[in-house]
Amino acid sequence: MDLYTSNALQCSEVTTKNYSTSFSLGVWLLRKKYRPAIYAIYGFVRFADEIVDTFHDQDKRALLERFRKETFEAIEKEMSPNPILHSFQWAVNRYKIGHDLIEAFLKSMDMDLYKTTFNRAEYQEYIYGSAEVVGLMCLRVFYDGEDAEYESLVPPARKLGEAFQKVNFLRDMQSDYEERGRVYFPNVDYNTFSEKDKLEIEEELKADFDASLPGIKGLKKDVRLGVFLAYRYYLELLRKIESASPQNLTSQRFRVSDGKKIQLLVSCWVKHHLNRI
Repeated sequence: MDLYTSNALQCSEVTTKNYSTSFSLGVWLLRKKYRPAIYAIYGFVRFADEIVDTFHDQDKRALLERFRKETFEAIEKEMSPNPILHSFQWAVNRYKIGHDLIEAFLKSMDMDLYKTTFNRAEYQEYIYGSAEVVGLMCLRVFYDGEDAEYESLVPPARKLGEAFQKVNFLRDMQSDYEERGRVYFPNVDYNTFSEKDKLEIEEELKADFDASLPGIKGLKKDVRLGVFLAYRYYLELLRKIESASPQNLTSQRFRVSDGKKIQLLVSCWVKHHLNRI
């Protein structure tokens, strides 16, 4: 690997660690050879997310369109002066990540620029593009050149991404609505969010988590622990949310404490090494 690419990948790694300690820990638990590409994927999706969620005094649509154009130019030319895009194109070209996954992701980012409420079809489309495809990009890295294994794991991988995103929607309800005016859940009014609304969403989530677990169990051991830790982390977030009232959910952001994260890490490590996931 040339020095520029190595440096670009380090930029993506630093970005990942700066933005998400939990995700960084999950990546660290993967076998070392997988880490650079996963950092590259995270850096790419994080920068796109920053464009639509952060730069309120800028023309976000123009920024996102430029980001999209530069992304595909980088992939075609196999280089970019932007280190985040250079590391991402390296991962895309090295692991043959489908361009359809990238297009779906960027479409969901574009939806964030103009949509504040979603019907059921739009909700599913948004979740697919913003979360499920990110999991599929990572799965492509894990199963490089192993197409049959990849295809068999696509359905549970999509369910895991769906579960993660719905937990994020619940956890971030307050900021999504108050800062950006968004309510992702179909037929839900933030101002009248009820116990019934909450329970229906939680039931959907439990089904998603249940459907994803066989896929985690079927992962190769090189990557299973990192993914299982992420699964347990989000499941813990869901449990905290389940114990909260609808009013608390719309007035605060829930998180897993550092102490609990350590407990989860130890528990997952033991189950992984005893093959009891």
